[in-house]
Order: sequence, then C-alpha cells, then structure tokens
Amino acid sequence: MNFFLLSLLKAAVVAGALLFTLAYLQWVERKVIAHIQIRMGPSRVGPHGLLQPVADIIKLLTKEDLIPPYVNKFFYMFAPFLAITLALTSIAVIPFGPEIEIFGVRTRMQLADLNIGVLFILGISSVGVYGIVLAGWSSNNKYALLGGLRSSAQMISYELPMALAIVAPLLLANTLSLGELVEKQGGAFLGVVPRWHVFQMPFPQVVSLIVFLIAGFAETNRIPFDLPEAENELVAGFHTEYSSMKFASFFMAEYANMITICSMATVLFLGGWQPLWPAALGSSYVPSLLFAGAAAVMIYHGLHPARPKDRYTLPAAGVVFLLIAGVFLLPPLRPFLIPVFWFASKTGFLLFVFIWVRGTLPRFRYDQLMRFAWGFLFPVAMLNLLATALVVALVSR
Repeated sequence: MNFFLLSLLKAAVVAGALLFTLAYLQWVERKVIAHIQIRMGPSRVGPHGLLQPVADIIKLLTKEDLIPPYVNKFFYMFAPFLAITLALTSIAVIPFGPEIEIFGVRTRMQLADLNIGVLFILGISSVGVYGIVLAGWSSNNKYALLGGLRSSAQMISYELPMALAIVAPLLLANTLSLGELVEKQGGAFLGVVPRWHVFQMPFPQVVSLIVFLIAGFAETNRIPFDLPEAENELVAGFHTEYSSMKFASFFMAEYANMITICSMATVLFLGGWQPLWPAALGSSYVPSLLFAGAAAVMIYHGLHPARPKDRYTLPAAGVVFLLIAGVFLLPPLRPFLIPVFWFASKTGFLLFVFIWVRGTLPRFRYDQLMRFAWGFLFPVAMLNLLATALVVALVSR
C-alpha cells in the first residue's frame, strides 16, 4: 500500500511541478527576449507580469473553438492530443535525484525507473512527429500540409545525429538506465573537476553535448530550426487551422519537449543531480547562499525603487527568497532538495540557452537546414562516436 501511495504522491508532485513550469516558462521566455531586445515584456497583469500565464490560460479556455469545414475530424482532434500526451510522457523516466526513503520505502526521485530509459525517450520522440504530421494533413490546408511535411523531414533528419550523440555517453557509462548514468558521473578528477561526461575524453565529450543540443533545437522546432512553423512563409505552419485549447496543446507540447531535451542533456552530459564540486568543499550551501543573495538584492532595490510598485513587490519577494534559503538549511529536507536544486539549475541554464538563441539567431532556409543536418552534423556525430568507441575499447583492454 505504501508503494502505491508513494507512486501517487510522486506523480502528483511531478505533474504539478511540470505544469507550473510549462505555464511560467513562456513568461520567462518573453521576459528574457524583452531584455535582449531592450523592451518591457509582460508587465501589466500582476506585479512584473507574473499573472500573465493565468490570463493566457483563461483566454485560451474561453476562446471560441472553431473546427473548419472539410477537415478529417477524427485526426484533426486526435493530433493535438497525441502531441501533448507524448511530450508529457517522456518526463516520467527522467531522474531528478538519488534514491531516497519515504514512508519506509526506498525509491528513486523519478516516476518510472526503467533499465532502458534512454531507448524509451528515443522511441517516444520518434513517434512524436506523427502529431505534427497528422495536424497538417487533417487540416485540409495546403500551408498546414507543407508545414507538417517539412516537420517530418526535419525531425527524422536530426534524430540521427541526436541518437549518435547520445550513444557516446552510453559507451562511457555502459548502461541504458538514466539513474545509473547519473550515479556513474559522481566524484571528481583530482578532487576538483567533476566526472561528468562532458569533461571526459575524447575531445572531451563537449562535442557530443553540442551536437545533441543543436539536434534538440531542430527536434523541438525552435529558432533557428522552426521551419515547420515559418510564420513569414506558411502563416503558422502545421497548426494554422487550430484555435483555443487545441492550439494551446501544440504550444505546451513544444515547451514540454524543450524541458525533456534539457533534462536529457543534464542527465547524459552534466551529471544530473551531482553537484558542481564535492559536498565536502561546501557545495551543499550553494542554494542557501544564492537565494539569500537574491533576497538581499531584491530588498536593496525595494528600498531604492525604480518604479513605485517596486517598493512593495521586491521586498515581499525578498522575504520569500529568504524563507526558501532557510528551508535548504533544514537537515530533514536537505537530502531531497539539494539534488533537485542542482538538477533544476543545470536544466534551467540550458532552457535559458534555448531562449537566448531564439532572441539572437535568424531562421535557416530549408535547404540550409537539411544540408547542415546531412552534410555537417551527421558526419561530426559519427566521427565523435567512432573516436569515443576507440578510446573505450583501448581503456577496457
């Protein structure tokens, strides 16, 4: 009985955290891009625009749901459901922390501990293209159809270098379990440099990480690889004919896939929940110091406000951050929270890189996109895999 209660608790926590992240990731993206482009971003709904995601949800829920004539209604309705379901399913095998004990039961901080977790995520991502293709085909719209066809060619092309980039750390760890992958990246070289795969030879494996992230941009249809949606050419690509919550499903699926890609990069290359330096050197106090420092900055700017409302909102946020800093110092919660902090910090940094690239780079032409995949990225990934296999074979002899 404890096992089932624990499973329900983990599912509720992961689902709540994921939905909250999906809601506010678009707020973060709009704020970051606004700073890059020297403008305000969301600022009218709530303090600093923090209630903008709530307003967007209300708008999408109450917006009229139109179904164009002559569409294939079954696949037209099924496509967004398939896209969001597959996007949310992948997160079930991502480990957020080590094995812990709750209610007397030993369990990993993940929903499903599969021995073939890597293959599971690769399989889900391969099937995910069907949601986009079905959306374009069933809409009975030539622009949506072209967007869906572009997407299928793009995602299949970039799946190959992504898979080759994933195989390199798998050779180093000799396991397909995501939890074991993270555990084998524990410790440090010379007591200082983390044993993360990104720091291991050959080259080191930063080449695999870069290839994986570039392919991840294409898999999630993000700039500069957002040809399936190319607004200046195809109106909105495969989801041109969708509105209300069906459109929101594709929107959520894109951000959920971003989170999955960044989480996978963290697990495969950046040590997962492993700290940046050993706990013996004080890494366990980093969360409290960061939140306390952020609180001090907020309180200072609240006492010297640039805008009238900052006099109240920033000190209130500072008090909240001080409380969070104190929570990280509570001995019963430290085994749970500190690994999650390191995992979330690395994943959040990679999500920031995704947003940064969107606000910086222009879109590729379609011929450039395909040439880059087959003429550059695939050969680089193959050479990196062969070099990694050679090093592993020589070391294991």
